Amino acid sequence: MFEDSTPVIVGAGQYMERDLPPDQAQPPMGIAAKAAAAAIGDTGCDSGLESLLDAIAVVRIVQDSRNRPRDDVAFGRAENPPRAVARRIGANPAHAIYGRIGGDTPQTMVNEIAQAIADGEIGTALLAGGEAIHTARSAMRAGVDLNWQEEDSGSLDDRGMGTGLSSAHEMAHGIGVPVQTYPLFENAIRARLGNGVDEHLRSMGELMAPFTHTASVNPFAFYGDRREAGELAEVNEDNRYICLPYPKLMNARDSVNQGAALLMTSVGKARELGIDPRKWIYLHGCAEAREKLVSERADFHSSPAIRANAATAFAMAGKTVADMDFIDLYSCFPSAVEIACTELGLDSDDPRGLTVTGGLPFFGGPGNNYSMHAIATMVSLLRARPGGYGLVTANGGLLSKHATGIYSTTPFAGKWIRPNPAADQANVDALASPVVTETPEGKATVETYTVCFRRGVPERGIVIGRLNADGRRFVANTPDDETTLARLTAEEQMGRAGTVETTPRGNVFAPG
Repeated sequence: MFEDSTPVIVGAGQYMERDLPPDQAQPPMGIAAKAAAAAIGDTGCDSGLESLLDAIAVVRIVQDSRNRPRDDVAFGRAENPPRAVARRIGANPAHAIYGRIGGDTPQTMVNEIAQAIADGEIGTALLAGGEAIHTARSAMRAGVDLNWQEEDSGSLDDRGMGTGLSSAHEMAHGIGVPVQTYPLFENAIRARLGNGVDEHLRSMGELMAPFTHTASVNPFAFYGDRREAGELAEVNEDNRYICLPYPKLMNARDSVNQGAALLMTSVGKARELGIDPRKWIYLHGCAEAREKLVSERADFHSSPAIRANAATAFAMAGKTVADMDFIDLYSCFPSAVEIACTELGLDSDDPRGLTVTGGLPFFGGPGNNYSMHAIATMVSLLRARPGGYGLVTANGGLLSKHATGIYSTTPFAGKWIRPNPAADQANVDALASPVVTETPEGKATVETYTVCFRRGVPERGIVIGRLNADGRRFVANTPDDETTLARLTAEEQMGRAGTVETTPRGNVFAPG
């Protein structure tokens, strides 16, 4: 028997804006508010839900997710994002929350708000996010000045940037920028499988092509072009390498105008408001866990944090991955999908599919808010298949922070209690890590690597390796001369021998 305090999602909304001129388009919180209005309307409730909201939680936007002064924002910003959304929809909640950086945030917020509802701390809450990156870039190119500065009074629980996702030493060598770091994981996966670069390109194309098929029929997809495996895997002028082994079409694309929102309350409140029970979506399982820094991980082709937190979520739900009818794996890059498949025990060609939206390279990557779209889409799919179950995985940073949600129209039995993340985190933190040196010297071997390109021309090599003498791990760059970069691109570097030295401009690894 389910309890009145059990949390449920009762509304979901999405919004996408593509063809308006910049001076007629919505700013980020305008897009979030459009999605919020859609979520409220989706409940079918005519009781003025806006005025009943106890909390609004907004996912942190990209321009607030960088370690830069706020005065570098070209068009201004919303100083209090949750209240900027509240003003637009006619709400005045007691709680206004602005989330931390990370693509795990939407699912983590759902988990947190669900527990607050179950504890009676919050009656009704709106979760929302929106990005207008495409509009901002279009305006800059066209020389159009926009005024996105918004001042809203009221309380604000600003969670800030959160704990750093990379060390200063890693950042100095290029590890910390997602587009340069996920390729390090991909080459480690490729080596584990024994694939050459061209063979692995074809494999990645086969993995990601079904994502484009899903995006092509999604009305909220910003890109949505259907592409076949060979097209994704072919490196050419239009699909040039960004960082080896990823051509352009295998990278998350954030130049989008997209927003998504969820309306959450309790079973008792939903009944009181007269919301149709057929619209209720229960959170049957949830969990979160975080990886160590990239240079401290045991390897680069697995994720203990995904494995741990997913197991906890499935245990809470009393289900397995085989019981899921719908699946959405976080898909910023192929390596994120491949590692999640391995940890969850999924085949890459699972007939259920691995995305419900189309994924970040093809649906669109609205900053930290992608998984809000995945959950909103999952709500619609589950309502159309009563009794079915859906799995959403969310990922923040450099395969760093992970959150899982398991959803269904099937009522949650018993008292709803969010698992304590500390237990899974303790297990991940207890795993052995290699010894890392910031001042390596001597003969060494490549553990993984990437080559970064600019307009199709290689310009930087990044290496994670081990010293032959004692096995200590290091991060380094390679010489940036044309001959070395050409070799790095043309020849296999996994397991390559060479020498590393510490210099005033950082560690430098020279292939043998």
